[in-house]
Amino acid sequence: MHVQEWLETIPAVSIYLLVGVVIGLESLGIPLPGEIVLVSSALLASQHGEIDPYVLGACATAGAIIGDSIGYAIGRRGGRPLLAWLGGRFPRHFGPAQIAMAERSFQKWGMWAVFFGRFVALLRIFAGPLAGVLRMPYWKFLVANVLGGILWAGGTTAVIYSVGVVAEAWLKRFSWIGLLLAVLIGVASMLILRNRAAKAAAEAERDALPAAAVTD
Repeated sequence: MHVQEWLETIPAVSIYLLVGVVIGLESLGIPLPGEIVLVSSALLASQHGEIDPYVLGACATAGAIIGDSIGYAIGRRGGRPLLAWLGGRFPRHFGPAQIAMAERSFQKWGMWAVFFGRFVALLRIFAGPLAGVLRMPYWKFLVANVLGGILWAGGTTAVIYSVGVVAEAWLKRFSWIGLLLAVLIGVASMLILRNRAAKAAAEAERDALPAAAVTD
């Protein structure tokens, strides 16, 4: 079953909690499809009035900020052994190559790696724990975490929700246009066929006149 189809089967409150928890766990360092759940929920909100996009965005933002903060605390306490343990459990996400790439990003960009890491799937998982492991000053991490969480989670919700509303309106308009075009095409086809039938009848009638005259 598709994610959005499954989300349609659960109440709005559960969707808010699900989005916050999944994004929080992903930000904490557990590889989960937080972005997919958020995008699917925002699209669902654009189609169903029961889901408030503001509440959805707030839950996603809270999950992102809180999850990253917990990940930072765990990384600061666990240090390098934590990365080694994660590498053994999730080699595709926490392998030596992935960790080296994330470390280079942190060394080059500092707190901006936390901020922009929100918009990159791999860095979104790494940002909190790795910032703690590398002993980034907490105030720098907190500023980047809060701003990045608001912009990514809130912005993603707003954009996807708006696109969904516009798309739905266009689809509805297209359906009416399609119906109108179908009616016009049907009427035009009927008129053309009737005109051709009338011409054919007239021609047959003209052809029959000489034959009748000869008979007479």
